[in-house]
Amino acid sequence: MPGQKNRTRGGGRRHTAGETSRAERKIEIMTRKPTQTVAKTTTPRFQAARQSITFELIVRLAPHQGLTDNLVRTFGLEPVHYDTIRDATAEHIGRAAKAFGTALNEKALQIHLQRITGAFVGSAFGAAQFYGTKKSAAMELTSKLLNDDRDEDREGPAGFESKAERGRLFAAEMALQSFALMAAAEGAITAYADLTGDEWKPYEAPLAPAASVSRKSAATEMAAFEMAA
Repeated sequence: MPGQKNRTRGGGRRHTAGETSRAERKIEIMTRKPTQTVAKTTTPRFQAARQSITFELIVRLAPHQGLTDNLVRTFGLEPVHYDTIRDATAEHIGRAAKAFGTALNEKALQIHLQRITGAFVGSAFGAAQFYGTKKSAAMELTSKLLNDDRDEDREGPAGFESKAERGRLFAAEMALQSFALMAAAEGAITAYADLTGDEWKPYEAPLAPAASVSRKSAATEMAAFEMAA
């Protein structure tokens, strides 16, 4: 029939509005992919700034002498002899440094002592943080306002401690542990100053090199293609 010939003589079927929009979206997706890939590769790698661990920071986090004395009396714990730990640590590091003799030159010895002291300081900092966590947990277990079920506030079975009591005791023990490690860190810092003649400072890694001007320019130009309509 003539009508049928006219429908097949057009050279192909017509695209509907829905098919046209799908084709446009496909083109848009294809044009976006290279832009996203380039943007990832041209982004400069910056390292997140890390807080330097100093002895002053440890002092702010760790318990002081008066607090540890009070905890010893309250919980019946063994006292921490701060000065003894500090002096023994400094003496130990001093003897170890002298044992090297001429095996290490002045610069090598300083680098070694920098790392050793940093380890003592890092250990004391970790203990101080842990003490703060356990102190907060003990306060939460003890406070009635912070507990939905008040089981922690009730007395434990005969002959057993309650969960809150165990939490308070553990926090007290961690306080003394933190105090002792702070003494060791101070001893290491003292030894470093005596052996090198310099004040110990935390090691800071060099910053990553800034992106070149051409890389910055390329990133800016490629970002221009991603502007929303």
